[in-house]
Amino acid sequence: MSTLENRPNKAVLVIDVQNGVVSGAHERDAVVANINTAVGKARAAGVPVVWIQDVAGERADGSEAGKIVPELDPREDEPLVQKLWGDSFEETDLEAVLAGLKVGSLVVTGAQTDACIRSTLHGAIVRGYDTVLVSDAHTTEDLSAYGAPGPGAVIAHTNLYWQDHEAPGRTAGTVTAAELSFDQG
Repeated sequence: MSTLENRPNKAVLVIDVQNGVVSGAHERDAVVANINTAVGKARAAGVPVVWIQDVAGERADGSEAGKIVPELDPREDEPLVQKLWGDSFEETDLEAVLAGLKVGSLVVTGAQTDACIRSTLHGAIVRGYDTVLVSDAHTTEDLSAYGAPGPGAVIAHTNLYWQDHEAPGRTAGTVTAAELSFDQG
């Protein structure tokens, strides 16, 4: 269980699923659909959904590139956290938002797998959160021209190492959007 005291709740993080981030992302439409599945399950179970929005550079607040993709529908009563760094906790109010919701366990979705997803996963677990990655609800662009593995391999590798990740007093793991459940039983 989480190492955060009196924080029994879960939340879904939707990280950087913005026009300028996922326009050329690997399997974009399927990933966005799976994020919608995770968000729908969370809402049905009364689990908070927290939207993370990168506002650096061309994604500055209000720009077309910075807008959440039209297939997703953040609600006015759902927190929106703006960030400038890869780790969604770094110099943001995410920790305060989660503390206010008594959240100690996170379900992570979004983009980019090899940057903001990985940074936030590690940032969360280091801060004491149980952290589950939805294995088919994150994506990245193809950076193989710069020497990186192809996006499918990046996603598969991240799923592989996160499914067995360990930290004292915390849990990690992966689950597909179809397998995701917020049942307490």
